[in-house]
Amino acid sequence: MSALSRGFISRLRTLSVSSKPTPTCTTLPSFSQYLLRRFSAEPAIDESGPGTRVIEATPRVMTPNSKRTGVIAVKCGMTALWDKWGARIPISLLWVDDNIVSQVKTVEKEGFFALQIGCGQKKEKHLTKPEVGHFRAQGVAMKRKLREFPVTEDALIPVGTSISVKHFVPGQYVDVTGITRGKGFQGVMKRWGFKGGSASHGNSLSHRTHGSIGSQGHGKVIKGKKMAGRMGGKQRTVKNVWVYKIDPARSLMWVRGQVPGAEGNFVFIKDAVYKKPDNSLLPFPTYFAAEDEKEADLKPIIADLGDVDPFMLAE
Repeated sequence: MSALSRGFISRLRTLSVSSKPTPTCTTLPSFSQYLLRRFSAEPAIDESGPGTRVIEATPRVMTPNSKRTGVIAVKCGMTALWDKWGARIPISLLWVDDNIVSQVKTVEKEGFFALQIGCGQKKEKHLTKPEVGHFRAQGVAMKRKLREFPVTEDALIPVGTSISVKHFVPGQYVDVTGITRGKGFQGVMKRWGFKGGSASHGNSLSHRTHGSIGSQGHGKVIKGKKMAGRMGGKQRTVKNVWVYKIDPARSLMWVRGQVPGAEGNFVFIKDAVYKKPDNSLLPFPTYFAAEDEKEADLKPIIADLGDVDPFMLAE
């Protein structure tokens, strides 16, 4: 007991004599600031000081390295339209329902730049208490769906900013992500496109089976073997989807082709990665409406199809 007391007292004496002031957070490297903010209740920077980041809702110049935020839309279904040349275009109709910025994530606080977008409306009684606390802390309305989009530093938008369908321009390409339709448990012919067995010539009860699943020497089924199982219900991205038309008055967007998901499902739209749009045509970081602009008076905007009839034969 005396040894324990002497050791404890000596340690206290060492701490009291050779105590040095701890370095401030501003002198730590960026990764240390991130760890301190991640695992400590103390703020990494003095949010009231001159180093506080100020985000303004003003148009800026988009650079080749800039990355805008995406939007959340509701898939309304599919139809077909005919353009001015008479060509039939398969169309997916998407509804951009009341998108706003619900949270801004920065390097100083979270270690990266991103924007959290909220879509739709939902009553407080249908949300969990952590979700209600999150919306109240950010000072925004209760949202039905949230999605985080990574952005660059110059594409940050303040919390509460509305993002309309005019965030995209007709004629550009976008990437659409969603959850595919669930097909349930399906066989290999429908799930993987297998040919199947023969209809006759000695084949019995093996017309739609997959056949051999491996050799006897392995003693196991190799991982990734294509077999029967649950089909669909997975997140998939359709790339390079062409925007044909937008209607700002109804917050609708017409895109060419199919997008994943059933009617009423949420899809996430962002600028295409491979077929990048012209930076000079895109509103950056998003479209900011004028004070005297009325959405009800805005007319639909259709992509420019050019002046050459594609059905005319070349001379």
